[in-house]
Amino acid sequence: MNSNTLPIVPLLKYTYGLVPIIAGLDKHTNLLTSWDQYLPQGLLEFLPASGANFMLIIGGIEILAGIIVLLRPKPGALIVCLWLVLIALVLIFSGSHLDVAVRDLVMAIGAFALYGLSTNSETT
Repeated sequence: MNSNTLPIVPLLKYTYGLVPIIAGLDKHTNLLTSWDQYLPQGLLEFLPASGANFMLIIGGIEILAGIIVLLRPKPGALIVCLWLVLIALVLIFSGSHLDVAVRDLVMAIGAFALYGLSTNSETT
């Protein structure tokens, strides 16, 4: 690697590893936002638990996804990419928080870039 080259893979790895972990942890504290506001009313009707309890499950999934990115960037990046696309689709079909949906699709592209740049044995 050229000494003038930004270390793209580690930068993306820590971004897509730490951000899901932080967001997942915040699902338990709601310090950044009230996360259940992003659940469409139609989806809430089908859930076996309250929106707040469902978001706790979502938070756990996000924490796990972030850990996978940190340990195994290639498969973890693909998991995070697909997760972000799924979140964006839920928001688009609900017709709410479209700004967040667009942001999540852009973030999914970054996660896919990490997937493409990572090697199967990469852990740095």
